[in-house]
Amino acid sequence: MLLILAQWLQSLSPELGFFRVFQYITFRAVMAALTALLIGLAAGPYVIRRLTELKIGQPIREYAMQSHLSKSGTPTMGGVLILIGIAVATMLWSDWSNRFVWIVMAVTFGFGAIGWVDDWRKVVRKDPEGMRSSEKYFWQSAIGLLAALYLVFSISESSNYKVVELFWSWVSSGFDLSLPPKAGLMLPFMKEVSYPLGVLGFVVLTYLVIVGSSNAVNLTDGLDGLAIMPVVMVGSALGVFAYVTGSSVYSRYLIIPYIPGAGELLIFCAALAGAGLAFLWFNTHPAQVFMGDVGALALGAALGTVAVIVRQEIVLSIMGGIFVVEALSVMLQVSYFKYTKKKYGEGRRILKMAPLHHHFEKIGWPETQVVVRFWIITMLLCLVGLSTLKLR
Repeated sequence: MLLILAQWLQSLSPELGFFRVFQYITFRAVMAALTALLIGLAAGPYVIRRLTELKIGQPIREYAMQSHLSKSGTPTMGGVLILIGIAVATMLWSDWSNRFVWIVMAVTFGFGAIGWVDDWRKVVRKDPEGMRSSEKYFWQSAIGLLAALYLVFSISESSNYKVVELFWSWVSSGFDLSLPPKAGLMLPFMKEVSYPLGVLGFVVLTYLVIVGSSNAVNLTDGLDGLAIMPVVMVGSALGVFAYVTGSSVYSRYLIIPYIPGAGELLIFCAALAGAGLAFLWFNTHPAQVFMGDVGALALGAALGTVAVIVRQEIVLSIMGGIFVVEALSVMLQVSYFKYTKKKYGEGRRILKMAPLHHHFEKIGWPETQVVVRFWIITMLLCLVGLSTLKLR
């Protein structure tokens, strides 16, 4: 919005040339981060107070860690604070004509709505399980598939009109349409190497990345500050990828796909980082508010969508290694328990408790120690991911 206003004011008089600074994505990204940060810090106490008044407290499962029972009643659904900061900052500082900004916002708030319903059922119905898994998965799949169908053609074309045109070409061709190399699966540390996916392959991969990222972040969100700081770090790193991918100069120099318009996602990533840091102010141990599914599902889906647009799905799995390992720990624990119960009549466990962060608590690590060490690992993984820009 401010970009449009600055362009209009500049057109009125040449003397207002200083408004040209709004043309720079880096300037608007910094301002978006500061805007989201200030909104979060200012609105945080009010949001927490309102959640407390509404008695929207976090229910603790009976089989949870004993040390977590004292957290029962802590306000949850604090993810709305993050989403408000992202929405306001992105709308103020981004280019409204950019199609990628709108699709990322749509996916983020679509998954946020799913999380909102899940959290609401937990706190209103006092049901720790919330929304049924099948129902939650259905809506996640619906949004993920719609986003994938749009992105598979928007990566190749630069306007929504051409996206629709390409979609109908795909349908009329009997669902057999080749995509340009930049729509393939990019392999990190390899020079100009991509694996062709085709339309179906791209859609399936995008769906898995968006839905998988969303649930992985949600599983990680189990300790004070554990999920939000890795989200901030990974989101910031993806912002760097968005900036260079959207620049014809940097993309050519770094030998990465050039995606026109992708650079504008730096604004969104900056807003996410600012809003996330503001939330961490209140979520650090001992937490005054929890993110809830409304925040975790939305942020995970946002990271996945940005990664798909900038063609860095594999790099996302590297930088978000903590999310990947947390999700795998649950999958392996459940699968092994079911297998051993069927074979031996008694379920056995690989870990003392899943997700992984609870296993470390069980073996004696204090909560803050688990959180900070996971942060350090994420920081190192983000540096590895960023190194793929040059190491080819």
